Amino acid sequence: MGPASLQEEREPGKESKEEMESYHCLLQAGFQLESTLQQVTVPVSLKEVGGYIEKQVAYLSGGRGEDSSVIITLPECSAFSDIPEEALAKVFTYLTLIPRTRQPGVKFIIILDRRLDTWASIKTALSRIAASFPGNLHLVLVLRPTSFFHRTVTDLGFRFSQEDFMLKMPVVMLSSVTDLLRYIDENQLTSEFGGTLDYCHSDWIVLRTAIESFAVTVKDIAQMLQSFGTELAETDLPDEGKTIEYLLESHTDKYRKLKEAIRSVSKEGRHLLSSLEATGKEDDSQWDVKLDWETVQRLLVQLRDMESAFDGFFEKHHLKLHQYLQLIRYEQSFQETELCLEHLMTQERELSVSVNTLAQTEQALKRLDSLESNAQEVMSRAQIIILHGHQLSAGHHYAMALIMQRCNELRHYCDTLSAALKTKHSLLLQTHQLLLCLGQAQTWCDDGAYLLANQLVDRFQSKEGAQAALRDIEKFLDAAPSMLSSGLDILAMEYEAVITPQLQAQIGQTFDKHATVQQMIQNRQACLRKLADKYVRPVQLVAPRPENPPRSKSPLFSPKHGDGLKFTFDLSLPGKRASRKSPNPNPRKIEVIHDYQESRSCVSYSLDGDDSPDLLKRHVMRELIDTERIYVEELLSVLLGYRAEMDNPALSGLLPPILRSKKDILFGNMPEIYNFHSRVFLQDLEGCLDTPESVGACFLERKESFQMYECYCQNKPRSEALWRQFSDCGFFQECQKKLEHKLGLDSYLLKPIQRLTKYQLLLKELIKCSTDCEGASELQGALTAMLDLLKSVNDSMHQIAITGYEGDICELGRVLMQGSFSVWLSHKKGPTRMKELARFKPMQRHLFLYERALLLCKRREEHGDGSDKTPSYSFKHCLKMTAVGITENVKGDVKKFEIWYSGREEVYVVQAPTVEVKMAWLNELRRILTNQQKLLRDEAYQHGQMVEHMQLSPPLSESKQQRVSVSSEDTESGRSSPDPQPHSPKHQHNRRSWPGAHHSVDICEGLEEWPGGRDAFHPSDTEEELLVQLSPGKYMALADCPKNGPESITIKCGDVIQLQYEDSRGRWLVKNLSRRQEGFISAGSLQLVIGDSSQQHSSRLADPGNLKVRKLSSP
Repeated sequence: MGPASLQEEREPGKESKEEMESYHCLLQAGFQLESTLQQVTVPVSLKEVGGYIEKQVAYLSGGRGEDSSVIITLPECSAFSDIPEEALAKVFTYLTLIPRTRQPGVKFIIILDRRLDTWASIKTALSRIAASFPGNLHLVLVLRPTSFFHRTVTDLGFRFSQEDFMLKMPVVMLSSVTDLLRYIDENQLTSEFGGTLDYCHSDWIVLRTAIESFAVTVKDIAQMLQSFGTELAETDLPDEGKTIEYLLESHTDKYRKLKEAIRSVSKEGRHLLSSLEATGKEDDSQWDVKLDWETVQRLLVQLRDMESAFDGFFEKHHLKLHQYLQLIRYEQSFQETELCLEHLMTQERELSVSVNTLAQTEQALKRLDSLESNAQEVMSRAQIIILHGHQLSAGHHYAMALIMQRCNELRHYCDTLSAALKTKHSLLLQTHQLLLCLGQAQTWCDDGAYLLANQLVDRFQSKEGAQAALRDIEKFLDAAPSMLSSGLDILAMEYEAVITPQLQAQIGQTFDKHATVQQMIQNRQACLRKLADKYVRPVQLVAPRPENPPRSKSPLFSPKHGDGLKFTFDLSLPGKRASRKSPNPNPRKIEVIHDYQESRSCVSYSLDGDDSPDLLKRHVMRELIDTERIYVEELLSVLLGYRAEMDNPALSGLLPPILRSKKDILFGNMPEIYNFHSRVFLQDLEGCLDTPESVGACFLERKESFQMYECYCQNKPRSEALWRQFSDCGFFQECQKKLEHKLGLDSYLLKPIQRLTKYQLLLKELIKCSTDCEGASELQGALTAMLDLLKSVNDSMHQIAITGYEGDICELGRVLMQGSFSVWLSHKKGPTRMKELARFKPMQRHLFLYERALLLCKRREEHGDGSDKTPSYSFKHCLKMTAVGITENVKGDVKKFEIWYSGREEVYVVQAPTVEVKMAWLNELRRILTNQQKLLRDEAYQHGQMVEHMQLSPPLSESKQQRVSVSSEDTESGRSSPDPQPHSPKHQHNRRSWPGAHHSVDICEGLEEWPGGRDAFHPSDTEEELLVQLSPGKYMALADCPKNGPESITIKCGDVIQLQYEDSRGRWLVKNLSRRQEGFISAGSLQLVIGDSSQQHSSRLADPGNLKVRKLSSP
């Protein structure tokens, strides 16, 4: 096979992650099992020393001595001296390794039974033990000979040789078994030594042989599993299906054999466990049996783990191999079907539809029918392959992406072939119909010529003969083909797609022939009419007497309106604007004339379009839906014809490499806009076709979705810059040629912006026709929403041109307003009189109002040439809305207002271009400040219910209360600073002010008492305003105030503080009585900390019963 996709699937790096994890689990399980085998198996097997063990030269009875020392017994053996040193060393090594593998560092006790032997034998045995014993020998207990002579010799010999033996190993010479019991418990000794330990040497050999055989078998199985797993992991995927089938069969056969071997070993292990359990139940004191049982159990568990890991790995590998076989077969079927489809498409392209005769057309139709039949059969097979591909994908095939790609390719082939065949079939049928019509017309012309030629002249001499001939001609004319009556131009338009130069010549010949025959018929008719009229006597025509029909009972057409009425409906269709070049500005009119037989006069009556609102609404709604469909189709053509083609390999040579990664910049979020309009909004509009007034609710429901246009418009400058750079690219020209677009891509990229402006125009037309109907308020809301959206888009377009702002501009919230203003700035540290301030040249600033801040920027010169010029705004200052206040009127200019910051530390006098712009900005600023004050008041109430605070300082007289009055203009005398001094009644200001968030939260209560019957946004000299006055005294803090400077202090909610005096910088010296601290705090911060307690205090001085804040009227 060898397609690149399959080559990628065969690469080792392409193996599934799950398969590799399973293989690692198998290796890990094998490593653990091998480690266990190394721990529990001894390097010397029983087979190597089996002969001497069976002769019972030495044995492990399972008994334990002092400190759990293992007892090795050397019974009476006449051939002990004949055993070679190497063999004896192996016997000792084997017997000591068994306990040492289970318990490293274990000690050993040797019982040397020589009761029937001689001293020479004992001496030889001790020497060989000292030379050959490999373990940690703790003690050698020797049972000396029982006969008197040999015992005496032994005692003498041991006495003289004791030091030699004791240097090598501790030896104790025992006279009898009773002495042995002093060193070892009787339950650890076998019966031959007077103990109770049950030991059968033959059974021990059988059990030991079984354990070693089981361990060897387990080791072989583990190696086989690892070897087979490595073979599977390293197997290269072949190209041929038969080879894969052979691999599947061979692997499955090996797997079954291994499973059978594992089951056999597991069965052997379970049987061995049962034997050990039975032995352990009979004698609980046999430690060796328990250790052997644990060893076998551990090997069985790890064998099962390795078997489970191997099963998982084999299952995943077998599944992948099986899926790869499915993929190869699927690819073979795909390639066979693809070749068939390409062959059919070649035949389709070779099938010409440029036919000129009826026989050629019928022959082409027969070939096309045969081709369609073959194509239907192949496409049916393709559909089966596609269905099979979906089934493989549903089964989580590892090559799902490749299979779905093949399915899409087959579907594309089928759709392309089907569309091409359908188009050619339609063209051939149209050509066939045209040729049939031409043939009928030719036949009709021939029949006409024959008719005229066959008419007998002698029959025309009578009136009846002439009239009969005329009737024959008229009957013949009535049977004329409809094609001849439609005209040459209409026929050319109807069959434009199939007309060839040869067919055009045939059509011309047919119409020329028809004109000739028609002229002949007309001449014959003229002659026959003369002959028929020749015998008719002249008769005077008398007009018949008219009969009076019953009058209409409809009041609309009653005689009092006249005998005839003419109704004119003035229908100005919305959206179909008259061209500026049109010389006739009058709207289209539809006239309906009713004539009555009482009189021949006609009276004209016109109805204006306003009298038929339902008709106008339907026209507007129809235009809205039709243009929406066109808009969706245009978006789709751009996305498919340009954006999707950027991934087309066939056009990759025409596309600059830099454009490949900038698809999202060029098209923005147009796919998101298309999905919204095609799937949601168009269906919503179509549902409002019968009820146009409900379309307003549609717009309001999808109001949030239209915010995506803001993102599109913000990206538009980047898109235009990219288009200007690559507009001459051959890729765009090729795409435009394929789409048959008369305009370039840049014109279609403007469609979303143009569509956004179109909505508000259509909504305005609907509102004109829906003034009193249900849904008018929703229509007005929809219009407002769309206008707000246009404004938001415009504001955001300006926002992205801001430069120099270091923070994250998104943290300021949504941009609410923006515009250019003249701005004067004054600082509290350097006061300037307003009259002097007016003489300075203002700064030109572009203001951006956000939800959380006000940015002041300077507009820079526009960059670019011609229509590409774009403004930029250099960031200058940021005013946080939490510290902003406003004064609505400034003396001398109704277009000015004040924005003050941080308790009038900075005052900005702003001059708007018009009064309307000023009021719009004041409304928005007032709304933001009001919302902030409400939030602060809610936070204050969360700390606890408002508490009435008592003034602890000596009461002041009412005459000493400090009051502040408010008006909309400055006093005539003027002030040296825009910031009034709060302690001097001389410096009263009478401007309407809105405090920022640092002022008392209860100030917002004044907003609720504005008169509702007046324009709340228009300044007035008689409106009231509330200002909070700080005065020395003791208060309780209602909010926290952190320390913000070296001279400041910390205030917590609930602290008792004392205001002492205000310095020249507007700061108050405050003493925190609760924390025994003293420092300066700004007046704005104190307004927030004290809340309305200061208001209550001031009010209580004037009127103890009045707990509300007093409002002071302006003079």
